[in-house]
Amino acid sequence: MVSINLTSSSLPDRPVVGQEYPLANTMGGHPATTAQAQQSTKQRLALAICDFLNTSATDGTLTGEDKDSIDIAVNCIAESFKVDPAAASTLGGQNLEQIYSVYETLKNKTTTGAGASSSASSSSAPEPSDEKKKEADALKSRGNAAMAQKDYKSAIDLYTQALSIHPRNAVFLSNRAAAHSANKDHASARSDADAAVAIDPAYTKAWSRLGLARFALGDARGAMEAYAKGIEHEGNGGSDAMKKGFETAKRRVDEIEREEAADLSRGGSPGQAPGGLDFGNLASMLGGGGAGGAGGAGGMPDLGSIMSNPMFANMAQNLMSNPDLMNNLMSNPRLRDMANQFSSGGGMPDLNSLMSDPAIADMARNMMGGGGPGAPGGGPNNSQGPNSQ
Repeated sequence: MVSINLTSSSLPDRPVVGQEYPLANTMGGHPATTAQAQQSTKQRLALAICDFLNTSATDGTLTGEDKDSIDIAVNCIAESFKVDPAAASTLGGQNLEQIYSVYETLKNKTTTGAGASSSASSSSAPEPSDEKKKEADALKSRGNAAMAQKDYKSAIDLYTQALSIHPRNAVFLSNRAAAHSANKDHASARSDADAAVAIDPAYTKAWSRLGLARFALGDARGAMEAYAKGIEHEGNGGSDAMKKGFETAKRRVDEIEREEAADLSRGGSPGQAPGGLDFGNLASMLGGGGAGGAGGAGGMPDLGSIMSNPMFANMAQNLMSNPDLMNNLMSNPRLRDMANQFSSGGGMPDLNSLMSDPAIADMARNMMGGGGPGAPGGGPNNSQGPNSQ
């Protein structure tokens, strides 16, 4: 670095290429003040900028057309900061591009390190010391003793204390899940078991406790999956206890599937119209009405039997109290044909075929007052699903 002691003479107003300007930390033989030192730093930065611009104009970074603009910019910076653009050697062999490259590298390392540290702190707590681990193990042992005495609340409290020391211990979480299950808090048991298998998937007891918790909460399929994972991690086909849990869950899944299939079958059985009206039974009460109506040829319905049935009594009451419903009924061409067929001795029509007409089926529902016992909310057959609580 070039050092020049300033005298009382002033610096020239404009920089002269090749002339040396003050970049030192001394002035008039006396130590430079803070302001003077800062000014020297800024002058070195200005000189580095001038050097960068000059280099960019000659190394192909910029086109020849830009050179005049760069020269003007360099002269303006040099004049403003009182530096000599030709004194780039005073920078000690470092240029602005190199300095900025180092800065970017350090910045990236800092950002990456901070991100990794944040991620690590969020996903795992600091590993406790050996002494702390012994303390946590002692609490776990006391929790096991409380479980043996069926003091489940004390066991939960002791396992919780152990987890406060060693939060990411799969064994502690699995043991607390077992205590929650024994205490009938299956939701908490599921949460602890989920956390345990996430920390250590190879700890098979946690899969067993997750299966138990899911099954108790009505999630038989989820229980099957948990037991299957436990069998997979145990190897050799799994332990007897794990296989027993899997088979129990599988039987429940099979039962649910059979119930669902039966519900679908009942909902779509032949002769049953939407809303739960069994028109096959209706045809039988009216004296026939099988395929093609042949079963009722020439037969008369048993009116006494009909009117003693609450369904038909309700239908008659609705017809008497709703003239519009009666008019709609008699204006339907298919119903008129049915009446003509019946009055001419042609026997009963095929009611199953008749009720395939949406308009007639809708009128039948209206006559019944909104649907039979199989309709939503219509009676005791409206049962909840297998997973309801």
